[in-house]
Amino acid sequence: MVSVRAVDISKKFGDTIAVNHVNLEAKDKEFITILGPSGCGKTTTLRIIAGLVYPDTGDIFFDDKRVTDLPPYKRRIGFVFQRVALFPHMNVYNNIAFGLKNLKYSKEEIDRKVKEVLELVHMSGFEKRMPRELSGGQAQRVEIARVLALDPEVLLFDEPLSNLDAKLRDGLKYEIRKIQRETGKTAIYVTHDQAEAFAISDRIYVMNEGTIQQVGTPLELYLNPKTSFVADFIGTTNFLKGKIIEISPPIAKVEIETGDIIKSPPLPNINEFKVNDNVLVSIRPEDIEVANGEKEKFLNIIKGKIDQSTFTGLTTRLLVLINNSLIKVDVQGPRRFEYVDKQGKEISLGFNRFILIKG
Repeated sequence: MVSVRAVDISKKFGDTIAVNHVNLEAKDKEFITILGPSGCGKTTTLRIIAGLVYPDTGDIFFDDKRVTDLPPYKRRIGFVFQRVALFPHMNVYNNIAFGLKNLKYSKEEIDRKVKEVLELVHMSGFEKRMPRELSGGQAQRVEIARVLALDPEVLLFDEPLSNLDAKLRDGLKYEIRKIQRETGKTAIYVTHDQAEAFAISDRIYVMNEGTIQQVGTPLELYLNPKTSFVADFIGTTNFLKGKIIEISPPIAKVEIETGDIIKSPPLPNINEFKVNDNVLVSIRPEDIEVANGEKEKFLNIIKGKIDQSTFTGLTTRLLVLINNSLIKVDVQGPRRFEYVDKQGKEISLGFNRFILIKG
């Protein structure tokens, strides 16, 4: 297998900068994801890596070999597109065998490889099925099998699950990760779905407006987002404007826009701040609890009134009004039933962690 590096790549389409000096690396056997909203440049980045789009600046390296000028078929890549593109007039076997036949493999070798990759994607026995007889998830598995049959060194996935329903997406994303682990191939995956990226990635590149905003493991991105965009895009959060009034490393005290003074947990980036800095305080709804009767558990207590209550099954989402600021709170476990339709109820909220972002 190989490592993949994109070094200072850029691409413009007319006056639009799609990719702006992006640097990216997928180490040997690593599964990385480029995560971002529609139009952020993630698919263009993937296509530059594949050789389908030529960069205006920068280079692509597979290991230490510069491949920028090589066409896709010389890069030993397997590209799984967003839309399944099976030949409608060929059965599953012939769809998978098509590329192998063009490469003049023997019939015995083709039979062996088709059987092998169908077992890998859990589609053994489907050899004679036509594409029209397959579900969306089955067709995407065959597409992956067709790519794997050619034994590429690098797997590239361009939102391969976006056209499937939620249940199929949930199951197939784990299959893709399992296949990557079993084959040991380096993989680069593109998606706009944060939950999908978190479930399957070793590391994630968060992208917006053509630039990489932050790189890290799912846990690193969730716990320590560096910008308001990353904090907001990775899950859900509350942003409150604030000012630092005291620092005793690694802890800060912050006066927030509700008028409350809150105390931070130990912050890994405390050295980036000083007293009187204007900051954004990011508090995730799942990190806030209703604190009635349990105030000793929390570093911080703030009081408010329930403005809206929405039961979603796993949680009850509260919108709590605190001095003209609305705070999202996710009540979990058995207590979530207690706060259904409780608009107007006064409550105390407790939390032990928040993140500071430069304002």
